[in-house]
Amino acid sequence: MKNEKSSCCIPQASRGATPGAAVVIPLARAFSSEGMKLLAGGNFLMGSEGREIWPKDGEGPVRKVTLDQFWMDECVVTNGDFEAFVTATGYVTEAESFGWSFVHASQLDGGERGKRKAFRVQGLEWWYRVDGADWRHPITPGLSVHEMKRLDHPAVHLTWGDAENYARWCGKRLPTEAEWEFACRGGLEQKIYPWGDELTPGGKHRCNIWQGEFPKKDRGEDGYRGTAPARSFKPNGSGLYNMAGNVWEWVSDWFDPDYAKGGPRNNPPGPAHGEVRVMRGGSYLCHVSYCNRYRCSARTSNTPDTSSGHLGFRCAADGKFG
Repeated sequence: MKNEKSSCCIPQASRGATPGAAVVIPLARAFSSEGMKLLAGGNFLMGSEGREIWPKDGEGPVRKVTLDQFWMDECVVTNGDFEAFVTATGYVTEAESFGWSFVHASQLDGGERGKRKAFRVQGLEWWYRVDGADWRHPITPGLSVHEMKRLDHPAVHLTWGDAENYARWCGKRLPTEAEWEFACRGGLEQKIYPWGDELTPGGKHRCNIWQGEFPKKDRGEDGYRGTAPARSFKPNGSGLYNMAGNVWEWVSDWFDPDYAKGGPRNNPPGPAHGEVRVMRGGSYLCHVSYCNRYRCSARTSNTPDTSSGHLGFRCAADGKFG
């Protein structure tokens, strides 16, 4: 639990050893394409060079990438999904092993915040270390996903290693970053969002992000303050839900801001090594005033052992299956 620090989007916890990631869960059940979409692959323009990008994130240059067909989960892994995995395997997540995880201030009332260790960002207390927070107890240890009726919400407080182990158990894998962006675009070329270039077409919300003054008050105009059910809002052109907002999603790639400049263009696997992993999609905490990373091309990163209340994943599989 050393070198704990925060960033504007995601808290970072370099906690040293990673007990959850060290566990290797073997394939336990045959691959099933239920709840997945088969995407044809092909050529698409990946990345962005628009004025809304964060240069340090390495979104550009825009480049033509070619992908083989692949399967992608229609939605992120839910608490109900993850509970089935834990029941079958006895798996213990890294947040449970370490005994704590990060919860955003907006999810805690004043009394709860007073009990926790705060992490300041830009002079404000945005993130709190909550002992006992984990996928079963996403806000406080005294409140479970069953009591909150959130079995259909994204499973959160999961590290990259936790995601890898779940995917392996299902006979799946994490998507590559290129696959994730292709899937997010839903057949639309170089659009900002999975549905087009307008954030709220016709005045209707299409994703779960922050409305109001961040980080003081979320007005919840999209219907949610915190996570939304995994199948909320209208799916994109590929039939996938919540590719923008709700929770950040781990992908398989190591992060390198310069990889796009000279990396492979045919089924790019990402860098061979690194210190942090890529995350995609943004979350319910994203707001245009400080972090507009709920765009199709947007990306950020974190240490593989980090867990928080707005970080989950979805799975993919090679197109040869099914």
